[in-house]
Amino acid sequence: MKFDNNRICTLLGIKYPVLQGGMAWIAEHRLASAVSNAGGAGIIAGGNAPAEVIEMEIEKCKKLTDKPFGLNIMMLSPNADDLSQLVIDKKVAFVTTGAGNPGKYIEKWKAAGIKVIPVIPSVALAKRMERSGADAVIAEGSESGGHIGEITTFCLVPQVVDAVSVPVIAAGGIADGRGFAAGFMLGAEGVQIGTRFLVAEECQIHENYRNLVISAKDTDSIVTGRFTGHPCRGVKTRFARDLLTFERDGGTPEEFEEKTAGALKRAVCDGNIESGSFLCGAIAGMVRKVQSAAEIVNDIIAEAEKLL
Repeated sequence: MKFDNNRICTLLGIKYPVLQGGMAWIAEHRLASAVSNAGGAGIIAGGNAPAEVIEMEIEKCKKLTDKPFGLNIMMLSPNADDLSQLVIDKKVAFVTTGAGNPGKYIEKWKAAGIKVIPVIPSVALAKRMERSGADAVIAEGSESGGHIGEITTFCLVPQVVDAVSVPVIAAGGIADGRGFAAGFMLGAEGVQIGTRFLVAEECQIHENYRNLVISAKDTDSIVTGRFTGHPCRGVKTRFARDLLTFERDGGTPEEFEEKTAGALKRAVCDGNIESGSFLCGAIAGMVRKVQSAAEIVNDIIAEAEKLL
């Protein structure tokens, strides 16, 4: 399958319109470079990391690939201002954003030649980002892992496509060529995939994390934290179920934040089943084996080609 006229491929200078999700504590230089080398668009996650840490990740990524890669910046991060300048200083090809409105940064990113692709959970925000100068938007449905909105991918993507003229990238619940093809049938011109890349050989998560994803069933997905205004989807561990019980029994958002502080790091780095948050999408039940990033990308494209 060739994507010579695909607007996402042209925009980012990539072979396949497949973006790797900017997963905090997970998406670092080894995974990002592997996805970019496979023809997709790798992304380093800024998360809450200090700018100097992300600067090292960018430099390491440049040593492993000469292909375009991006940086994901969470607007809620206390380091968002520093990271917004870092991408300019290090000449990163593109930025994806989440958990907020990146409007105040877009003008300076565009002036520096950086492509801007916000993650959006609604038509209203998609329109706002287009007016602000975004080059494309990622319409992410509630099936995705980590922080989520409330509209499903199947419903969100076509409504965003109808509402904006910039290219739309579908995200949430996409793990194979069928999901890729479905996104294109809904009007998207690219896809963003996170959970499938959790089992990439180049992904540096703890073995316990990887095993939880591979062994997950269709019913092993859970959303916690809705009452805080920042719901997250992950694997249904006992810790996650306890958090849901805490919400239902009248716990406060402040207490919830205390309970979950550092939980993602404990999952990614330590594999701590007792107190870690193992974030992943509802599609985890389809992820069954460890592969290289290149094998994952090639499998998705090959399957999509047969369908499209």
